[in-house]
Amino acid sequence: MTIVHYEPWRLFNRFQRDLSRVFSEGGSSSETANSSEITWLPVVDVHEEAERFVVRADLPGVDPKDVEITAEKGVLTIRGKRDAEKRDNVNGYERVERVSGAFLRRFSLPESAETAAIKAKQSNGVLEVTIPKSPQVQPQRISVEAA
Repeated sequence: MTIVHYEPWRLFNRFQRDLSRVFSEGGSSSETANSSEITWLPVVDVHEEAERFVVRADLPGVDPKDVEITAEKGVLTIRGKRDAEKRDNVNGYERVERVSGAFLRRFSLPESAETAAIKAKQSNGVLEVTIPKSPQVQPQRISVEAA
């Protein structure tokens, strides 16, 4: 009996990546080439707090030096790679479910995000990216004088 790994969303994810590539603005050819090499998508939680936005990505087995985070033109990009472990198949049977290779996730940032102060840390296989909110400018009331 052959064990087959079933991924019901694989075709949809590929379609979404292809559409993103077609409609991306200003994407360089090297960026397009890199996006075709994406082999997995890390699970990500995003939430908003009073003073910041927080993005948490599950990256077990990924070395922090293999993760690149950029914020450009209102888009937060998390990319990196997880190297495959070298294995010796001695018993003749092996099942591997942990994927390796390149990953890429992109998120649109709101206008209130202060991209110059983004911080990231990785602990126990979880990458946490904090994006502070810029102080909101209160509208100034202008009085009208009678002439």
